Amino acid sequence: MKHRIERLTQWLKDEKKDAAFITSKENIFYLTNFYTDPHERLVGLILFPNESPILIVPGMETSQVKNAGWSDEIIGYADHESPWKLLSRSIEQRNISLIENVAIETDVLTVSRMNDLLALFPSAAITAVEHQLNQMRVVKDEIEIAIMKRAAQMADYGVEVGKNALREGITEMEVLAKIEYELKKEGIREMSFSTMVLFGEKSGAPHGNPGKRKLNDGDFVLFDLGVVLDGYTSDITRTFAYGSISDEKKELYNTVLKAQLASLEISKPGTRIGDLDQSARNIITEAGYGDRFPHRIGHGLGINVHEFPSMSHLNDGTLQAGMVYTIEPGIYDPVLGGVRIEDDVLITKEGHITLTKTPKELTIIN
Repeated sequence: MKHRIERLTQWLKDEKKDAAFITSKENIFYLTNFYTDPHERLVGLILFPNESPILIVPGMETSQVKNAGWSDEIIGYADHESPWKLLSRSIEQRNISLIENVAIETDVLTVSRMNDLLALFPSAAITAVEHQLNQMRVVKDEIEIAIMKRAAQMADYGVEVGKNALREGITEMEVLAKIEYELKKEGIREMSFSTMVLFGEKSGAPHGNPGKRKLNDGDFVLFDLGVVLDGYTSDITRTFAYGSISDEKKELYNTVLKAQLASLEISKPGTRIGDLDQSARNIITEAGYGDRFPHRIGHGLGINVHEFPSMSHLNDGTLQAGMVYTIEPGIYDPVLGGVRIEDDVLITKEGHITLTKTPKELTIIN
């Protein structure tokens, strides 16, 4: 992780910033290899252009920080202590006197912590560090890619478990419980987000809530799930038909599949990101379902399940080798139900590979 700290420190020098203050658990993990969910407690990383960094953590977690490989200064504090006072003392001991520009995560720092920071550096101008961190995180290295491949394999396994659990009369929550139970048996402690198992008309809500709805013949079955593995996420959606399927539903499914394959086909270095969305949207619109595709084609994937970049038709950025993102077009009908097909995609020098491997052709479960 040292090279990531060095890269961000060099950015501070180049941009003439006096410090960066990082508090999100995802960016702390990316820069230090230390992952924690601190709840209300402060975990913060402060970097300087010409000084070694400082990591502030609850005192009970200092041993975990060291085990993660952190070798620079650690400020561990007890619950009755002020981490800000301890940080102020450490900065004074380093004789750092002039801090006029501090880069922060403007999307995540709370107002109360901003006030604490300004009390520490009262003359400092505040700027954003998100763009630089996004640019660093968007291209994955070989270690990150290897983890994400395994996370995608576990997502595929989750879909397989769910598919094999289907039987008439079973409820969405029963299938969901089976998926997560089997994944935990494989060592998965955390899902990327709340697992979705939706039957019939409920699959027509892009972000529907599983419940006690029972499975019937002719239903669409939509699985949307992902796992967290060694700090990295996966995200897959597959839609099946149970028992039988009408011609109208077949057309809906095949339209989504055609749109997804079209976006995958142009997934290669140099492609404008917005064109991925537009190519799928054109196909769905021409088929007469344009108003039923209400979301972007996908999102970046990594430590967060939704991260930079946003894969909307307005994005003029270009794909580059090492990027990982989702491609997930969908069509949603409140009566027929919905279809979404989602893969995790890695851009390579030659083109792309899909990390998720579950077959996508229309499958009828009997």
